[in-house]
Amino acid sequence: MYAMWRLQVALCTLSLLSLSSGGESKARSCSEVRQAYNAKGFSLVNVPHQEISGEHLRVCPRGYTCCTSEMVDKLSQQSKLEFENLVEESSHNMRTTFVSRHKKFDEFFLELLDNSEKSLNSMFTRTYGKLYMQNSEVFQDLFTELKRYYTGGNVNLEEMLNDFWSRLLERMFQLLNSQYHFTDDYLECASKYTDQLKPFGDVPRKLKAQVTRAFIAARTFVQGLMVGREVANRVAKVNVVPACAQALTKMLYCPYCHGLPGLKPCHNYCHNVMRGCLANQADLDPEWNLFIDAMLLVADRLEGPFNIETVIEPIDIKISEAIMTMQENSMQVSAKVFQGCGQPKPSGIGRSARGITDVFNARFRPYTPEERPTTAAGTSLDRLVIDIRERLKESRRFWSNLPDDICAKGKLTESDDEQCWNSHAKGRYFPEVVKEGLTNQVSNPEVDVDITRPDTLIRQQIMALRVMTNKLKNAYNGNDIYFQDSSDEGSTSGSGSGCSDGCTTEFVFVGTEAPVIGADRSDERAAAAAAGKSLSRGPSLLLVMAALTLPLWAMQTHWR
Repeated sequence: MYAMWRLQVALCTLSLLSLSSGGESKARSCSEVRQAYNAKGFSLVNVPHQEISGEHLRVCPRGYTCCTSEMVDKLSQQSKLEFENLVEESSHNMRTTFVSRHKKFDEFFLELLDNSEKSLNSMFTRTYGKLYMQNSEVFQDLFTELKRYYTGGNVNLEEMLNDFWSRLLERMFQLLNSQYHFTDDYLECASKYTDQLKPFGDVPRKLKAQVTRAFIAARTFVQGLMVGREVANRVAKVNVVPACAQALTKMLYCPYCHGLPGLKPCHNYCHNVMRGCLANQADLDPEWNLFIDAMLLVADRLEGPFNIETVIEPIDIKISEAIMTMQENSMQVSAKVFQGCGQPKPSGIGRSARGITDVFNARFRPYTPEERPTTAAGTSLDRLVIDIRERLKESRRFWSNLPDDICAKGKLTESDDEQCWNSHAKGRYFPEVVKEGLTNQVSNPEVDVDITRPDTLIRQQIMALRVMTNKLKNAYNGNDIYFQDSSDEGSTSGSGSGCSDGCTTEFVFVGTEAPVIGADRSDERAAAAAAGKSLSRGPSLLLVMAALTLPLWAMQTHWR
């Protein structure tokens, strides 16, 4: 009897303890969750003080919870916003690199052209005075067309340079034969002898080869920086699909609902979520890496044989050498032209008794390196390209490594693999981490990714990179292909490189008709077009400077 009573007492005690324990479980406080939720900027109205039944939960594990449906909706929006910010922040340095280096290179190149033009104008004005100033438009047009080409204009470099030398020949031919009167038709006939007679020696051929290769490389390189900038900016603005949003909410904020607002997700758990949400970005990576490699190859060219600085800075000296050669060969050139185009009519003025060599004194001299205007930011092309190249190397494999950057331990995730949120409780995360890329997400345990529907924007950027990579490979070999002028989108143009001097041709590729992102240079093109109208061919004495008995032989070593 006594034993039976003791058994009943024990059972009652256990029952009471059980009820007490259950009551404590149900009454667990939500104060930490309320504090963390309020810190996110949300109102505490209707936020429970103690846990409530979680039957309403759809994303987070059910059971007793500190979250209402309204709270989960707000936290879902918050997780989406935080994810977008994480991608923006993780890609900030890389995107800034393309923005700042594109700006630097663009400023450097345009300032280099401006300084070269100023140098030539100053030197020839000092040497030839009024005669140069009256006929300076020939040189102004040369630089205008070079700038127009660089800024994306539809300019054929070889044709433009050929036209420059033809016009220069016409002006000098009139100067050296001022006792005759020449019609426009006669001058046009004379210009046809440029290739045959080589009145300017070997300067036009050498300068054409150097200018075309250097400008093709520089223009393609700066456009590559611009394309990289645009692609990175567009891809960094992620499209958060519902399946991703749900996985983000579960990873970032279900600990709140579980009464553990300070608990960070497990490292591998974060990887699976991010690889699912960034699957399309990872698919960009192979084409991105090929693009970066092609940019690095062109950068090598810019430091070496296609260095625009070594081409543009001494262009005044090279043109002056050509002018002196023309003067030295003037009698033979004139005789050949008279033979081929006919004897011109006398002008009635007569040639000055003073020889052309007496018109100018020997004031012509190039700037010393110390006197030359400095280029953008006081730097040199080599230092600028080295800086850009190092930054480009850092951006390789960026998109496939993005989940690693976001899920860095101690930043977003918990460094202790045993004390982290594993999608349903505190503890170790056991599933394997899936590989990056869209097709590999078929086995992702955290994000339900539709691998049959690639992101359209990402595919467009892949194509833009592919087109730009082909252009860069061509520029590496000194070739220019189908560069479109936005003012004439249906046209294409190309320039050869003069690569017969030993350029390698290591790339074999197939062109594509896909559109490429273009520079917005409409204002510059309008100004360039206005400045580039055809010139009148009056008997102006422009390159009387041609005469020059200048001591240019002292500078020929620089050319050779």
